[in-house]
Amino acid sequence: MKFVFKKGEKNILDIFQKAGYSYRGVVGGDMSFIKRVGLDEYPHYHIYVKSDGDNMILNMHLDQKKPSYESASAHNAEYDSELVEKEMERIKAIISNY
Repeated sequence: MKFVFKKGEKNILDIFQKAGYSYRGVVGGDMSFIKRVGLDEYPHYHIYVKSDGDNMILNMHLDQKKPSYESASAHNAEYDSELVEKEMERIKAIISNY
């Protein structure tokens, strides 16, 4: 699920830390964040954020489990489920109130 917002004076790291996300570094030029749903590593929400001029593009999905085998990057993820929609609405509210 994608969401585009104006960066302005927003501190991206601060926004996602306030939302309960952990910064995971830069992957392919995008900032990567995760938020665990429970105590285990999976499932977790995974957000990529990239800059596009004055805009920031947020791309979020829910990773249900880790890849089946080590050399694989494919995983079981949800991009448009009700859970992802609810989490995206929560993130949008945090960004708009920042």
